[in-house]
Amino acid sequence: MARPPNLPTRIRAVLSPRMVLAIVWAANLLAAGAFAPGLTGQEILITGGTVVTSEGRFDADVRVRDGTVVEIGTGLAVETDARMIDATGLLVMPGGVDPHVHLGGARRDDYRTGSRAALAGGITTISNFAFPAQGQTLAQAIEREAALIREQAIADVILHAGINDPATQEGQMTTLAAETGQTSTKIFMVRTVFDAEVPDYMATMDAAGRAGILTMVHCEDGPILARAVAELTAAGRTSLEHFPDSRPVVGEVVATQRAVAMAEATGAPIYAVHVSSEGALRVLREARDRGLGVFVETRPIYLHFTRERFEGPDRGLYVGQPPLREQRDQDALWAGIASGSVHVLGTDHVAYLREEKMDPSQTISRHRAGLNNLQVARPMLYSEGVVRGRISEERFVAVTSTNAAKLFGLYPRKGTVAVGSDADIVLWDPEETRTIRDEDMFSGTGFSVYSGWEVTGWPVMTLRRGEVVYEDGEILAGAGSGELLRRGRWRAP
Repeated sequence: MARPPNLPTRIRAVLSPRMVLAIVWAANLLAAGAFAPGLTGQEILITGGTVVTSEGRFDADVRVRDGTVVEIGTGLAVETDARMIDATGLLVMPGGVDPHVHLGGARRDDYRTGSRAALAGGITTISNFAFPAQGQTLAQAIEREAALIREQAIADVILHAGINDPATQEGQMTTLAAETGQTSTKIFMVRTVFDAEVPDYMATMDAAGRAGILTMVHCEDGPILARAVAELTAAGRTSLEHFPDSRPVVGEVVATQRAVAMAEATGAPIYAVHVSSEGALRVLREARDRGLGVFVETRPIYLHFTRERFEGPDRGLYVGQPPLREQRDQDALWAGIASGSVHVLGTDHVAYLREEKMDPSQTISRHRAGLNNLQVARPMLYSEGVVRGRISEERFVAVTSTNAAKLFGLYPRKGTVAVGSDADIVLWDPEETRTIRDEDMFSGTGFSVYSGWEVTGWPVMTLRRGEVVYEDGEILAGAGSGELLRRGRWRAP
């Protein structure tokens, strides 16, 4: 018989004999990998913690029942059979929402391992992209991924419909939400055929905006990047040392200007993914100052590394698109998070093994782009942001949870700790200091580019819809317990 996990001293349970039997039964199912959502309906009372939302912080108890927050207040009464969680000294924050994740295919993380990494890092809702194969509709592509989510996911999931044939996909915007429950799309301006298809992309963006769908845009200009690669190749500078020069800032800035122009011409909202430079951020900020529906995401690597990483022997580990930039760009992004001009931290998680990232045959035009970030993105941002005084706890919650929940049609079900919201709750120890280690990573990559960093501020427990799914370094829920979430229209944060 499996033994129920030991509870840390800060967590205590008030259990009847019936509940003891239930826990033993659940532990056996966990050992067999058979845990499913809603297996138990135990009430949970979190006491003594400090609730932190994007709007403020306050000391309060939180009562959870049937997966939902049902009461918040001080001195809440203990109900029979409730599990009591003493959160004294801890922050009670909403689970993270990461709207930019790449799972499956040739990558080393699927919905199961990606979920495990996310939950250990305090992220309860992840995402993926559903690009149609030849002859498939957007709805069929989403259903393909939905089948995998039902089988593999532990975290909850949203999907973005990938636009790769805008001429035929424009007409699908009017029914996409009703058919799939998903209200976002993704376009890549860097595609070689993009310029030839700009009218179709604009028509699709326009239709999406009118249907309440948010368009995500990868802003890099294909012709500018192609010219840079050609010039570097002619000069014999094709090693990864020259990767940042192969995707120059001007390529990101010009594409961002064009994306803003498309949004202004159509009236459709856009969400600029993985903004890496001060120049692109300035374009987006000026667009917002004119009243346009333009929203900004950055990703962790730009906050913690600069292009000097490409001067070292492990440069392959840091290849991403766009590449790492200069210190002034990093400074601008941190300032943008603090001021609110950067709305979301999305990991752009891509999972490769270390040896795959370090493959010496890679060049500026043939490489493996992307880094795994799900498990440590929130701890790194808290440590480097909140602990160092760059951002407030409220901004931390906003950019890692609340703003994404609003933009992607999940708020207030997700993204906050409030009565009626899903009990996606992270108990966060703001003083715990750990050193990031490869052996602690749940990702299928088995390593972290941040290995060796000393980080202060970690999740000690994660609840997803009222179920404790991560505690004391262990994932406590099985594959298939996550849900594909139906979403509403986007809303501005």
